[in-house]
Amino acid sequence: MPTVRDIVQFFEQHSPAHLAEEWDNTGLLLGLPERPVRKLLTCLTLSPDVAAEARDQGVDLVVTHHPIFFKPVKRLTGDDLQQRMILELAQAGVAVFSAHTRFDSAREGINQHLAETLGLRDIAALEPASAPASYKLVVMVPRDHVEQVRRAMWDAGAGVIGQYSECSFLMPGTGSFRGGQGSHPAIGEAGKYETVEEYRIDMVCPAPLVDQVIAAMKRAHPYEETAYDIVPRRSPQLEIGVGRFGTVPEISQAGETRPPTLAEFLDHIKQVLNLGHVQYAGRLDRPVRRAGVACGSGGEFWRVALKRRCDVLLTGEARFHTCLEARDSHCALALVGHYATERPAMESLAQLLAQRFPTVESWPSRVETDALQTR
Repeated sequence: MPTVRDIVQFFEQHSPAHLAEEWDNTGLLLGLPERPVRKLLTCLTLSPDVAAEARDQGVDLVVTHHPIFFKPVKRLTGDDLQQRMILELAQAGVAVFSAHTRFDSAREGINQHLAETLGLRDIAALEPASAPASYKLVVMVPRDHVEQVRRAMWDAGAGVIGQYSECSFLMPGTGSFRGGQGSHPAIGEAGKYETVEEYRIDMVCPAPLVDQVIAAMKRAHPYEETAYDIVPRRSPQLEIGVGRFGTVPEISQAGETRPPTLAEFLDHIKQVLNLGHVQYAGRLDRPVRRAGVACGSGGEFWRVALKRRCDVLLTGEARFHTCLEARDSHCALALVGHYATERPAMESLAQLLAQRFPTVESWPSRVETDALQTR
């Protein structure tokens, strides 16, 4: 039976914490990591009606996109609806996890899902993320202790590259030393020149874990004095990051192909997102060759889309003055609402979690609806 900790570790691979914005509050926000998970619910926002669904259905873990805490909490007394909801969830033993902006930017996250739903091609990040700061640790180990030292370093968090774990490089060689008086060599004798068949272990390590990995390595290493190096690594830009943009498929008409107009692209948006209407700012007759997407309140990325030579940016919400600029620019805005840009990916996430954890009953909230309605 998987635990809450197992689900959290899945997200560390799927939506790494380093992709979260600095202001965000992601991760396990409520509950015990060791609690078994039999039922799991995903939602966009953990509102009182969704919380009641989780309690009534015996859910062990809620994976919500938006965090339940954005600011530090000084007290939980049930004085308002959110406080009461959180207290009732805790009393029922329901854990809460939020991925939020790290899921927005992940390789298989919300913006990627939105771009693929629109049928965009050659998809790339509007703003590529940088890899987290890391180091390469190099240590010399006698042959008979290679496996125990590597295992200690792996268990402490080193040796992870992208989707791969337990990564390392080994190189054989010969070490030499002469122990001084008062030394206690693990191999050979004090005062005598010794040579030892050793292996050099190279392993990457995230910057925040360097100290604990070195401590684990030293505990597993047989030598009284451990020889090792810490080498800083350059943080390259990643293929993933904030938002997405890509090429819009052309329309075939009368034996010829052409890019869709903004009006036609808006109709396409309504069809694939199952919407009754789309707000926009721009000229309906302009051709759309390249489109950007930024889920949620992504109007702030309009200028980024403009620099990427996008003809339109699809997002949930934007400031009025951003819309004014877009109206008179070659990069239009298409506004479909916060809910429409993010909820579909939370439904797909429930399916993905069901596949990865087949013993867990996983579903998207059945009661969640968009807070904004039209008539």
